Amino acid sequence: MKPGASITAREARRLAIAAQGLARPRPSTATPKQLRSALSTINVLQLDAINVLERTQFVVPFSRIGGYDVAHLHAMTGPGGWLHEGWAHAASLVPVDQEPLFRWRQQLRAEYGDSPTYAPRWRAFREENADYFAAILAEVTERGPLAASQLTDPRRQDGDWWERRSHGRRVLEFLFATGELAAWRTPNFERVYDLPERVVPAEVLARPTPAVEEAHRELLVLAARSSGVATLRDLAGYHMIKPRAAAPRLDELVDAGHLLPVSVDGWREPAYVVPSVRVSTPTRTNATFLSPFDSLVWNRDRTRRIFGFDYRIEVYVPPLKREYGYYVLPVLLGDELVGRVDLKADRKASTLRVQAAYVEAEPRVIEVAAAVATELDALRAWLRLDTVAVARRGDLAPALKRAVTAASRD
Repeated sequence: MKPGASITAREARRLAIAAQGLARPRPSTATPKQLRSALSTINVLQLDAINVLERTQFVVPFSRIGGYDVAHLHAMTGPGGWLHEGWAHAASLVPVDQEPLFRWRQQLRAEYGDSPTYAPRWRAFREENADYFAAILAEVTERGPLAASQLTDPRRQDGDWWERRSHGRRVLEFLFATGELAAWRTPNFERVYDLPERVVPAEVLARPTPAVEEAHRELLVLAARSSGVATLRDLAGYHMIKPRAAAPRLDELVDAGHLLPVSVDGWREPAYVVPSVRVSTPTRTNATFLSPFDSLVWNRDRTRRIFGFDYRIEVYVPPLKREYGYYVLPVLLGDELVGRVDLKADRKASTLRVQAAYVEAEPRVIEVAAAVATELDALRAWLRLDTVAVARRGDLAPALKRAVTAASRD
């Protein structure tokens, strides 16, 4: 693509979908190699504890390669693993060889905590509990790896949300955020902590820490590859870099020819692509469910701009005020988001429950219902559930119920 090229809105959608590994048909068999390739494509796999359907870190690969073995993903994490947990886009997994690119954030957190606003509280907490910090580090060194629940002296406390966590858990989290400890997750999502030298490969830890500016440049290029086409704010947000800090680095990347400026019809801000990007028509014919934390849609403004799709997760919205449902997944078909489904895995009843289903393109309701029914069956099989049940809520529900019933008879 040439600098200054003009891209249509549809071409922008197609670039975004392809860059996220969602444009081609799924493989007939999902292997560890294909799982690794899918994760390399998106570069950042966000973690989240919500398990009403399946945790997002497992749904995102399913969206790309289909019914893979979750054990393969677990095997990629932990000591010596290919994936490394850190604060990339919220709590996330990234390829472990990128660990040096996030040391600047650990250094900032060591000085400021979550933000300069809370820096005095952060420093005061560490100073007031210096002996306890030292004791925790000593215990992990001697006994590690350890979860917070395994500490000899967790110092439990009462409170709300973060404040209800034990002092031990808070200290472990601080040490993880600053890079003094590394961590990974157990199958039940509990974080386990250990010394970085016992988790991150020695050759990665030995690499020099890049300057903040260099790390930002590399992360912005990675974000551009995984985004297809993106604005400054899109690129900065992919790895949670402040736009003000990203702007001069973006100019440097353009001057060096690593990124190209383009314009997209309907976008108010300039956009950027990697030089090698090419627009192609998606060849995937099945519908694809997208987790609320999928990197294609986690930026709600970008999702609205690219797909004309207003989306928010309503987990924290009171039930009577929810518009679409508790855990709603957008439905991708071709190069459009054509609907949304509120899903729940009822494991006791071995049933995948569609608690609500909505269509974005009313004239395509029969087509969308058929595609969603097929994807529901694939998801049901991957989750090892026996049946699919469709509730009446939503304008797609009647057609979807008929499609699911018809598919079950075949």
